[in-house]
Amino acid sequence: MDLSFFTEATLLGNTVLRWAIALGVAVVAYVVLRMVRGLLRSRARSVASRTRNGVDDVVVAVLAATRTFFFLAAAVFVASHFVALDDTVRSYLRQGFVLVLLVQVLVWGNTALVTVLETYRRQSDLDPTRRTSLSAMNFVGRVVLFSLVLLLALDNLGFEITTLLAGLGITSLAVALALQNILGDLFASLSILFDKPFEIGDFIVVGDYQGTVENVGLRTTRVRSLSGEQLVFGNHDLLASRIRNYKRMQERRVVFTLGVEYGTPAEALERIPGLVREAVEAQQDVRFDRAHFKAFGAFSLDFEVVYTMLVADYTAYMDTQQAINLQLYRRFEEAGITFAFPTQTLMLDTASGQSFPVAVEGTNA
Repeated sequence: MDLSFFTEATLLGNTVLRWAIALGVAVVAYVVLRMVRGLLRSRARSVASRTRNGVDDVVVAVLAATRTFFFLAAAVFVASHFVALDDTVRSYLRQGFVLVLLVQVLVWGNTALVTVLETYRRQSDLDPTRRTSLSAMNFVGRVVLFSLVLLLALDNLGFEITTLLAGLGITSLAVALALQNILGDLFASLSILFDKPFEIGDFIVVGDYQGTVENVGLRTTRVRSLSGEQLVFGNHDLLASRIRNYKRMQERRVVFTLGVEYGTPAEALERIPGLVREAVEAQQDVRFDRAHFKAFGAFSLDFEVVYTMLVADYTAYMDTQQAINLQLYRRFEEAGITFAFPTQTLMLDTASGQSFPVAVEGTNA
């Protein structure tokens, strides 16, 4: 067989042998790239099946989104280095490959955003409002991704994008200044979505306002107050405030005081901490902390009592406090101990006929 045809015959400035070598390189490159993609995808699936990390799912989806046209373009671009080509043709090939790469990057980015959204939805019990917020953020991410790819594609094609970027920068700055409150609320909504300082149904206190969270939107959070009206907070202002979330409470520490009247015998005062302890420990879901004779008040001998409710339910706390109060009332009545109440007394100056307030025992207000 005469091999001179392969070494001497030329086509577009290259021998048939060089074209054959380039074709073989293209085929090998295409096969190798697909094999590497398959191995990486198989490995990522194996890891994802053993973990609950959402990153693994994103990697699997991104690898699966690698398109055939990208493999073909990469194989042709690699093979082009094995033949002699005009600089203009090689420049066109380079531009074409970069465009294909940017399209593939767009596909990868879009797939990653969609997968993150779906993974988060599966792992979280999202209400419709938060689903809307997450979808809106996903849309914003796609717009940003498409814009970046478009600008890179225009730059690759030789368009002057410096002026365009400058114009976009000035326009974006103007828009950002005009919409800074809206954008602040929008990003605060994203922070609430992922950080979860509160959720729908949580009872929160913000400054002097309190109520149950009903809705978390893109701009505002709506809270139903105890008196029935709806409170509307801007998301940015809400996150800038100190939020007390009672729904997350696991235990409730309770501090209350009681006072007995002056003149109570010392022996009776010594018994009071024990009586209080018995009343507290008689209740369910309660851990007694302490009871002490705290202070000599203006009209009473004051005791401070501290205990912990092991459940966070407010109704359970009120039921328990009521039971403690009733039992203390009975036990104090049996022991002859009298609760104090505010008093005011008067002393009469019989010589001048004038009266003025002074502290005298036993006169009630």
